[in-house]
Amino acid sequence: MDQAQFPGFSRCNNATLRRAARRLGRFYDDALAPTGLKGTQFGLLFQIRVSDEPTMGTIAEALIMDLSALGHTLKPLIRDGYVETFADKDDRRIKRVRLTPRGEIKLDEAIKLWDVAQQRFENMMGKEQAAALRATLDQIAALNLEMPTAAPSI
Repeated sequence: MDQAQFPGFSRCNNATLRRAARRLGRFYDDALAPTGLKGTQFGLLFQIRVSDEPTMGTIAEALIMDLSALGHTLKPLIRDGYVETFADKDDRRIKRVRLTPRGEIKLDEAIKLWDVAQQRFENMMGKEQAAALRATLDQIAALNLEMPTAAPSI
């Protein structure tokens, strides 16, 4: 794809990143399709596994999601029996999340397909360039991009 195919996009970080995210998202969604999971669901299941019965807030923070979006993404995973929520033993107001045995099996199945997709992407991009991309994206995710409050005009 040359510059002329996407006039006006080259200077907008947001548009460029979203376009790339859609392309990559489709790629991983297609790879995971035999499992019935979307890439977002895979990422959520993986985050739950590595976080050891995290709170909803912990997951939302790790994935940079608001709680309502997290709840929306969790619903089909709960419905399909891959995830369950439960009250924290010390504070019943806090909801924790864990994979069910069925969820563990589904995640293991998805990891195999994800691994193939990951390898293919790295072969196309180059391992070093793919690692640099992840590092750059992690840096972006860590930035405090909140807009400063405008001073009132007098």
